[in-house]
Amino acid sequence: MLVIVAPGQGAQTPGFLTPWLEDPDFRARFEWLSTVAGLDLVHYGTNADADQIRATEIAQPLLVATGLVAALGLFPHPTDAFGKVGAVAGHSVGELGAAAGARVISAEQAMVLVRERGRAMAEAAAVTPTGMTAILGGDRDAVLAALDKHGLTAANDNGPGQIVAAGTMEQLAALASDPPEKARLMPLSVAGAFHTDHMAPAVGHLGALARSVSVHDPRTRVISNRDGRVVHSGQEVLKRIVGQIASPVRWDLCMDTMSDLGITGFLEMPPAGTLTGIAKRALRGVETFALKTPDQLEDARAFCDKHGEFSELDTTPTWRMVVSPAKGTFHIAEEAYAASALAAGAAIGDVAGRQDRIVVITDHGGQVVEWLVENGDLVSPGQPLVRLHPEGGF
Repeated sequence: MLVIVAPGQGAQTPGFLTPWLEDPDFRARFEWLSTVAGLDLVHYGTNADADQIRATEIAQPLLVATGLVAALGLFPHPTDAFGKVGAVAGHSVGELGAAAGARVISAEQAMVLVRERGRAMAEAAAVTPTGMTAILGGDRDAVLAALDKHGLTAANDNGPGQIVAAGTMEQLAALASDPPEKARLMPLSVAGAFHTDHMAPAVGHLGALARSVSVHDPRTRVISNRDGRVVHSGQEVLKRIVGQIASPVRWDLCMDTMSDLGITGFLEMPPAGTLTGIAKRALRGVETFALKTPDQLEDARAFCDKHGEFSELDTTPTWRMVVSPAKGTFHIAEEAYAASALAAGAAIGDVAGRQDRIVVITDHGGQVVEWLVENGDLVSPGQPLVRLHPEGGF
């Protein structure tokens, strides 16, 4: 199984776009997305220095546009991707690129949203001096206890040995003077405490805009930063992307879900490297590919062919499926099992996993065509549970 991921802010480096823009098709598409965003992203990806592209309102659109256009190089016929890609995920702002890749939103919608996301987060960061510090190594429980002691948030939980703390500069200074045992602290050059309550104003702004965005249900599994769950509702994908601005990135749980899915191939879109490095440590036995330059595209396509498989999420518009959000044991709700039709928002049962029980809700109503699992069956993330025929069509 192939998973494609998109990196988050901090992956960009000065001039990283230069080789990509030598291709006239890439350049034309990139200039179009730059126009949509209202930014000269060609300049920022080629001639701007590190300080310029570090700015939140620049870095975020630059990253999303790069991933979207590179995806067209990887899959010249976009529909081919849905027969190969088992799941997509994005780290932080990368979730917008992943959502567009799964056809939840269009590339143009993604660029408008990321432009507004970057601006709103930059404005929120300017209110109070805040920052972020990476904590490398140390005992996980001791690290989390230290963050709690100083009132900090684990804004990014990237797996074993890598947690990013966020909060006020005073809180970060207190952590630096009293670090967790056997841990190394590395202050990050970012504009503020992303993925914390300090970003709440940005959530409100983007949430108001998102209410006018038309969405579609994903064409492949989307793994959410919030809790690593597979999301199969377009509305829920967008809702989570908005809320995630002020909530921690649980990349560790995303990788747990990838492992549960049984992935064999992990491909990171440009500017690649950060997530691939994490995957090499956390996803043992999984082959990785960091797509950094266009001369790698042929090898990247071969990688996709090697690990790709036909997705079980059939998109024929004659029925819808309710899928499992996580790995665990599925328990069917008796009233749902006995019903011939289910209303939108009906609970069909729950999935009991390692830590909790997740209630499974139908995003769309319809006639029950068939149950695809039995009570007590073990299920995997994204596995179809029940097939519905929508009442009144689509």
